[in-house]
Amino acid sequence: MRGPAQDLLSEPSCNCSNASIDTSGKRREVPDDMVDEHVPVLADRVASLLEPSLRRDAAVFVDATLGLAGHSILLLGSHPGLHVIGIDRDPAALAIAQQRVDAAGFTDRFHAAHAVYDQLPAVLADLGIPAVDGILFDLGVSSMQLDRADRGFAYAVDAPLDMRMDPTTGLTAADVLNSYLPGDLVRMLREYGEEKFARRIAQTIVREREKEPFTRSGRLVEMLYAAIPAPARRTGGHPAKRTFQALRIEVNDELGALRRAIPAAVAALAVGGRIVVMSYQSLEDRIVKQAIQPLTQSTTPLDLPVDLPGHAPRFRWIVRGSEAPTDLEVDANPRAASARLRAAERIREAA
Repeated sequence: MRGPAQDLLSEPSCNCSNASIDTSGKRREVPDDMVDEHVPVLADRVASLLEPSLRRDAAVFVDATLGLAGHSILLLGSHPGLHVIGIDRDPAALAIAQQRVDAAGFTDRFHAAHAVYDQLPAVLADLGIPAVDGILFDLGVSSMQLDRADRGFAYAVDAPLDMRMDPTTGLTAADVLNSYLPGDLVRMLREYGEEKFARRIAQTIVREREKEPFTRSGRLVEMLYAAIPAPARRTGGHPAKRTFQALRIEVNDELGALRRAIPAAVAALAVGGRIVVMSYQSLEDRIVKQAIQPLTQSTTPLDLPVDLPGHAPRFRWIVRGSEAPTDLEVDANPRAASARLRAAERIREAA
């Protein structure tokens, strides 16, 4: 399950370690079996949308955001002939997902790949798979990443400013804060955080980092609270929410990867194959719609009565617009509250 990208507060743990840290900074024990309580977002709806394409003999499904493998385990249990390729950039998540799949008895029908989801073509090429029958993207930050205080995703606890989904590579959030030019900080905050006080925050970051480099989230949260005017702090949620979202997206190139991943994913689908995407904020949802919408439209000139060969739509939407979770789903799984789901099916080969 992915947590809402707008809300980075630490929530009930599905931690892979034996201990975590609560909002008071005290360590608390987290039983390993809490991982088994992991509930994937919109699980039944996702399963029903993918079912027509996954019922085929020896169908292949790609879980492009594997996380703790909740959706994959559900689908493996529902389709005895299904083979799943699980992709995740987080080595810790991959390790836990593999353990959960093994425990469920699906080892021989599951392959885990350490990659970013825009590397899907390379993953499939390495496995010799020309096309797949279903693909799922459950975007945003994962439950495990939210619940691991040492990863720095949550502003509710003081932690190292890391925020890398793959902690083995790339710039950390601290690197971004301490090295970006003021204009780049403003761009990041406006584009990825939709922060109306972006310039004011960027100026404060530059001034504060000259005194001492940023290393921990607690200091950043205190700075943001002071930088944002008091009236604005009383509305729109926690004053750190938008900056933390912007930093996480920047550190992980989430939107850039998504812009590359959706075209690669639809190109990998066989005829009759389906793609389901769950996003948690408007920036992601807009990218998904803009990538798929043109494929659902005819390219025949409007003044012709029938589609020209090779110009008919290649995809059709199987969900009208972006679908929100039901009240029942949100009651059962609060992390689904901000989810928006889109789904499409390939109806013909590319010209």
